[in-house]
Amino acid sequence: MKRACLVQEVLLGRTLRALRLENDQLRTTVLLDKGADIYELLYKPFGVDVLWKTPWGLREPARGAALSLDTETTWLEYYPGGWQVLFPNGGDECHYGGVRLNMHGEASLIAWECCGIFQGATFVEVQLETRLFRSPFRMRRTLRVEKGQPALFIYERVTNEAGERMDYMWGHHPAFGAPFLSGACWVDTAARTLLADEVLTGTHNPLEGGQRYTWPLVETASGLVDMSRVPGSNEPRYTLGYLADFEAGWYAITNPELGFGVGLSWPVDVFPYAWLWQEMHASAGFPFYKNCYTMAIEPNTSIPGRGLATVMQEMATHRTLAPGQSAEVTLCAVFYPANGRVQRIDLDGTVHPAHNR
Repeated sequence: MKRACLVQEVLLGRTLRALRLENDQLRTTVLLDKGADIYELLYKPFGVDVLWKTPWGLREPARGAALSLDTETTWLEYYPGGWQVLFPNGGDECHYGGVRLNMHGEASLIAWECCGIFQGATFVEVQLETRLFRSPFRMRRTLRVEKGQPALFIYERVTNEAGERMDYMWGHHPAFGAPFLSGACWVDTAARTLLADEVLTGTHNPLEGGQRYTWPLVETASGLVDMSRVPGSNEPRYTLGYLADFEAGWYAITNPELGFGVGLSWPVDVFPYAWLWQEMHASAGFPFYKNCYTMAIEPNTSIPGRGLATVMQEMATHRTLAPGQSAEVTLCAVFYPANGRVQRIDLDGTVHPAHNR
């Protein structure tokens, strides 16, 4: 009898180990040899992978590369798109604890090991683990799919194995792309505030550096911009801002032309912010060359996205773990058939449509 939920180890390219989990509703591929990235998140009823893929593609660490001493360049060269976990740093590289923390932290670059596969009649889950090199943290991730549920559940735990207190940033970087992402999409969220980054203003940016806006409307010299409407691929935009003041931790991106959407929910006490990044044929030069169309909404412990040292100095939104202490979070990514807006998404992945919007 065919199992309702499956898991298998696969090779991408010649050398890159990955795990593929699926049920009757979705399929996801997780890169063991590169950060436990969620490289694929496909909604089976529509046959669409909602995650963006970079034009330069998936790079295989085992096959070697000319690494740059600039950690931003290295991170971007190995960035395949998809969904990363950012830890213990986010954004710019910085110095902390006597070492340079690379851009977005090392958790998204190093290999993870599969330390357990659990399969039942109605579910499958995998447990992944890694121990960082530059920082004394151990990380564990459990990914689970269940029969009949268009949802991926992600449980994470970070543990400080040092004999001293350690500061950190922690977040998720799911980047969405075409064919799912288009000018037909709308964003719904429980955030009430949008904060513009003070420094990373880019080009074709409706946000004024350092300004605070009431989501979703942004006043510009040419009029109001509704940030809940996703720009089309012919509308250049670069944006880095921070969604804040969440009533509850969730957002939904709906494409009514395709007839479905994808959402993410999380406990807002763990991730009180969500970074909003849009790179839409706007940034010249390396690495995007005005040739990328993507958007990420990224739950995070901290702002701004300019490195742990800056966060500690400017906003003090970092987190701290005592020796032996752990922090945990559970997120849920969920698909839903829809043509309208979303009122909310619960922590268990239940999607509530908005009937009067």
